[in-house]
Amino acid sequence: MSSTLPVRHDDRQVNQLRQVKIERGFTRYAEGSVLICFGETRVLCNASVEEKVPSFMRGQGRGWVTAEYSMLPRATQTRSGREAARGKLGGRTMEIQRLIGRALRAIVDFELLGERTIVIDCDVLQADGGTRTASITGAWIALADAVDTLLEKGLIKKSPLKDSVAAISSGIVKGQPVLDLDYVEDAGADVDMNFVMTGDGRFVEVQGTAEEEPFTADQLDALRELANHGCRELTKLQLDARK
Repeated sequence: MSSTLPVRHDDRQVNQLRQVKIERGFTRYAEGSVLICFGETRVLCNASVEEKVPSFMRGQGRGWVTAEYSMLPRATQTRSGREAARGKLGGRTMEIQRLIGRALRAIVDFELLGERTIVIDCDVLQADGGTRTASITGAWIALADAVDTLLEKGLIKKSPLKDSVAAISSGIVKGQPVLDLDYVEDAGADVDMNFVMTGDGRFVEVQGTAEEEPFTADQLDALRELANHGCRELTKLQLDARK
C-alpha cells in the first residue's frame, strides 16, 4: 500500500498505526499478563486459568475462553464511577467484552484446551480511542502466554491455538479513509469501523457505522484494505513480542 502526504492531526500517514508497545509479564500472578499501548491508549490484559467450565459445558471434556472488560475511573479526562459500585455493567461494557470473547474463541480448539476456562481481564488504564481493538490484540498475547503455562505444567499436550487474532479500527475523517483512529479522529469521524482478523487474514467480526452520510462500496473497500494492512502489522508485532 502506497503512503501519502500526512493529512492527520498527529502527522501520521493515512495507513500508519499509532506507536504500538507490548510488555509481557506485566503482573506477577496471572498465567498470562500483557500491557499493550496503542499510542496513548493503554490496556492491561491478564489471562487466568480456572479448572472449571460453565455449567452448560460440564462433562463434555471441552474448555472455554471468555473475557471481561473494564474502563478504570480515571482512564479518561474526567472520573467515571466504577460499574461494580453501581451494581451492573453498562451496555457498552457488555458489548465490548462479548466482542473480545468472540474474537478469542474463534481461534481456540476447545477439545485440546480440556475442561478448563481461560478468563481474560482487559482493564483500560488510559483511553485515547481504540480500547476494544487494543484489548483484543493484547488479549491474544496474554491467552497465548497462558497456554504456554499449561503446556509447561503438562496440563495439556498440544496448543489449542489455531491462529492469532488482532483488531484495528479504520474510518473516514474529513472525507479521508484513515487507519487506527485516536479519540480526536473517532469523535469527528464520518464513518467508524472495527475489524477483527486472524493472522492468516480471515475476518472474525466487522463493525461499521456511518454517523451522518451513508458510505459507498468503494469507501468500504478502502477501509477494509487499511484494516487488512493494519492487522498484518499487528500480527507481526504480536509474534515478535512472543519470541
